[in-house]
Amino acid sequence: MGDGCRVKPTVNKSMEPNATSAPTYYNSCYQHGVDEKRRVAIPAKWRPTEEGIEFTLMLWPQAQEGTCIRVLPPHEMAKLVRNIEAMASTDPSKVALKRSIGAGSIQAAVDRSGRICLPEEMAKAAGLTDAAVLLGLLDRFEIWSPERYEKVKASAAVM
Repeated sequence: MGDGCRVKPTVNKSMEPNATSAPTYYNSCYQHGVDEKRRVAIPAKWRPTEEGIEFTLMLWPQAQEGTCIRVLPPHEMAKLVRNIEAMASTDPSKVALKRSIGAGSIQAAVDRSGRICLPEEMAKAAGLTDAAVLLGLLDRFEIWSPERYEKVKASAAVM
């Protein structure tokens, strides 16, 4: 892939949080720059403590606000896979979900500087150019363009 992101093969690490470590909660909202290689800094409190742990990135469509990038830590991705596997084999949604998530997601490791590299296609679809808003959802987080995030805040204020 010559788009500036190095895609590493998936590391076979435990998909469950370590029972001896405190859980990571993705809370608050941060705005960071996006560099020319589409790297964005992950808040220090949100970074994995073990080296080689990868987040799963996928485009997440929002009806009115536009697309963002949804970021799942390994244990949440494992939970999603278990939920899909628990669906009945005769449910046509099962294969559709597996196909959609399997083809539409990518693993991204945090580099030594605490950044992840956003794939070119995802960054473009999410409207990310030179700035990004990282929004905590407690068990996962989203990456928004600042303009689209303003729409999210405005629509939430109406509720």
